[in-house]
Amino acid sequence: MTTAAATPPEQAAAPPRAPLHGRLAVVSVMLGIFSIVTSEILPIGLLTSIGSDFAVSDGTAGLMMTMPGLLAAVSAPLVTVVTARVDRRVMLCAFMLLLALADFLTAAATDYRLVLVSRVMVGITIGGFWSIGAGLAGRLVPPASAGRATAVIFSAVPLGSVLGVPTGMFIGGLTGWRTAFVVMGVLTVGVLALMLLVIPALPPTQVTRASVLRTVLGRTGTRFALLLTFLIVLSHFATYTYVTPFLEQVTRVDPALITVFLLVYGTAGIVGNFVGGSLVSRRPRTAICLAAGMIAAATALLPVLGRREAGAVALLVVWGVAYGAVPVCSQAWFARAAPDAPEAASVLFTTSFQATLAIGALAGGAAIDRLSVSAVMLLGGATAALVVVVTVVTGTGSGRLGVRGRRG
Repeated sequence: MTTAAATPPEQAAAPPRAPLHGRLAVVSVMLGIFSIVTSEILPIGLLTSIGSDFAVSDGTAGLMMTMPGLLAAVSAPLVTVVTARVDRRVMLCAFMLLLALADFLTAAATDYRLVLVSRVMVGITIGGFWSIGAGLAGRLVPPASAGRATAVIFSAVPLGSVLGVPTGMFIGGLTGWRTAFVVMGVLTVGVLALMLLVIPALPPTQVTRASVLRTVLGRTGTRFALLLTFLIVLSHFATYTYVTPFLEQVTRVDPALITVFLLVYGTAGIVGNFVGGSLVSRRPRTAICLAAGMIAAATALLPVLGRREAGAVALLVVWGVAYGAVPVCSQAWFARAAPDAPEAASVLFTTSFQATLAIGALAGGAAIDRLSVSAVMLLGGATAALVVVVTVVTGTGSGRLGVRGRRG
C-alpha cells in the first residue's frame, strides 16, 4: 500500500547509496512483507481443507487467523522496545528465518495444536518485521526516492492477496494444502538470502522507548485513529476470513473457481490501494468513509445478491477496492497523529491492526458456529457502517485532530 507518512529526519539524513543496490534492498523488504502477508492470510483460501484434515469446525480453523493477529499485537511494541539498539538488518533477517520455520512446521504438523504453534511464530514475525520495516525506505535509497520506495514496500499488501492466496489455493487444490506452506517456506528462505546480500548494516538511529509510545497513544488524533482502525478492520476480518465457506455454501461456487474469485478480489484491492493512497493525503475523512461504506454495502448485500456467481463477483470487486484502501487510510491517520515519532506511529498502527484482525476472525468464527455464514456477513456490514457514522458525527474537528496530531 502507499503511505502518506513523512520520511523521518534521521532517515532523510542517511548517506545516499548506489541506486541499484538501494532498489534491490527496497525490493527485498517488499518481498519480506509479501511473504509475511501471504503466510498470514494463506489459511483463508485453505480454511475448509485444513479444517477437514484435522476434523475441526470452520470457526475453530479460523484460529489460524486469530493467533497471528494476537501475537503480532503483543510483539509489535515489545520487540521494538527490547531490540531498539539492535541493527535493523539483523532483526529483519531473524524474522524471515522465523517465518520460514513457521511455514515448514505448518506443512509438517500432525496435530492442529502444532499448526497453532506455527501461527504464534507467524504472529511474532508480523509484529516485529512490520514495526521495523515500515519506515526503512528513507534509509535504503536517497531522500528524493523515499516516497516511491515506500509505495513499493507497501504494495506487498495487495500483492499478497492477488498472488499469494489464489496461488496457494491453486497449489493446495493440486497437491494438497501442506505443499502450499512448503512453497511459502522455500520462498521465504529465498527472501532471507536476498536480504543478506543486498540490505546494508542499519544501526538504529532513533530509540523507541515505552515512554514515547505512551506519549503518542495519549494524543487525541492517535485515539481517533485507533477507533477507526478497530471498527473497519473488525468488520473486514470477521467476514473475509470466512469468505471461502460463504462461496462454497451459499453461492455454491465450484472449488476450482473460488481461486479465480479471490484473484478478482485481490486485483481490485491493488486499485483500491493506490486510489486510497491518493485520496487520503487530500481528504482523509472522505477516504475512510468511502472505504467503510463500500465494505458495509458489499458484505451486507452478499447474502442476497451473492447467491448467484455474477452477484458475488461484483460485490467482491467492490469489497476489494474498498479494503485495498483501508491499510493506507489507517496508516495515514496514525502517521499524521505522530509526525515526530514515525516508528512509534508504525508500532501502534501494527498493534491495533493485528489485534483487531485477531478479534475479527475470532468473532466471525463464533458467529459462524452459532448462527450462519450469511449472518456473519450482515453483522460485518453493520460494523463497517458504524465507521461512516462515527466519522461523520465527529465532524471536521476530529478530522483535524487526526491529521495534525493535536493533543486532547
